[in-house]
Amino acid sequence: MLVQISEIVVHPRRRNVAPESVRELADSISALGLLNPITVDHNHILIAGLHRLEAAKLLNWTEIECSVSSLEGLMAEMAELDENFVRANLSQVEFDDLLLRRKELYEMIHPETKNGGDRKSEKIRIAKCESDPVKPFIQDTADKLGVHPSTVARQIQTAKNLTPEAKEIIRNSDAKITKTDALKLSRLEPERQKEAASQLAEGKIRSIGEFQNTIAADMEKPKPTLPPAVQHSKGEATSSTEKIVADLKSRDKNFDSTADSLLSDIDGFVERFHRDFAWYSGPVYAPVFSEISQSQLAYIRQRFASVTSAMKDLLHQIERNLNHEQPKKAPRL
Repeated sequence: MLVQISEIVVHPRRRNVAPESVRELADSISALGLLNPITVDHNHILIAGLHRLEAAKLLNWTEIECSVSSLEGLMAEMAELDENFVRANLSQVEFDDLLLRRKELYEMIHPETKNGGDRKSEKIRIAKCESDPVKPFIQDTADKLGVHPSTVARQIQTAKNLTPEAKEIIRNSDAKITKTDALKLSRLEPERQKEAASQLAEGKIRSIGEFQNTIAADMEKPKPTLPPAVQHSKGEATSSTEKIVADLKSRDKNFDSTADSLLSDIDGFVERFHRDFAWYSGPVYAPVFSEISQSQLAYIRQRFASVTSAMKDLLHQIERNLNHEQPKKAPRL
């Protein structure tokens, strides 16, 4: 049916159109006509076809052919999102955010699929309808996009972990960010994300990998060991701020490694290890666990064993030196 363009409502949450694409589409419509009608609901709220609508406005049309859909509410927004996925000019950040919003909508429409599915609600659903079970969001989206489920999981995790500030910096710049770089950026600490996104936007770096290499190089540079400021064992007094300042000013102070600095470094290593290691048991890699072969599992076990072996060797080295240097008790008189 033909609908007055002035009557069509466009939600403000819809993403901005690309002017170049609108111009090209207007030229095509002018030459060939509108081949595919836009889609609206019964209230003339736009569901799909924003670029076509803007092209019609550019051609000074007063009305446009529409398909009126019975979809409303969440289903209408889902259809709108699915149409946007085919847009070639979507940035990686925009694409990942669309996936994240699609997940929210999908799990509101199909609550039985949330967090792996609820058995009670699933039994109720099956009792009411004997149709095929609803697919989990990741599988449904992967099927529609023609990609592996782990790809969808990884992009969802990226969208969740990227800070709003980092996203805004990327959106407001001409910098192009790849799927790999978006993932690497999302794994940085929030302040690091801001720093890396700013450098990428300003053209100081060409990739997030380059930023990570710079950080790694800085961490490998030798740094003076500061006096201990944290209590590491029961009954051990911490150094006061005044004493630290005095030590730093002292020319005769020895800044060689101490037991406290060793404990401090190990604390930092363990914290970073736990934070980074948790990534592998999350939704990005968990979906592929079932695909691991026995030989690959053996390789993973071997690599893990090398880590634990190195830790045991260090402990044994500390114990040998500790036992060797234990002060002997003075004989009783």
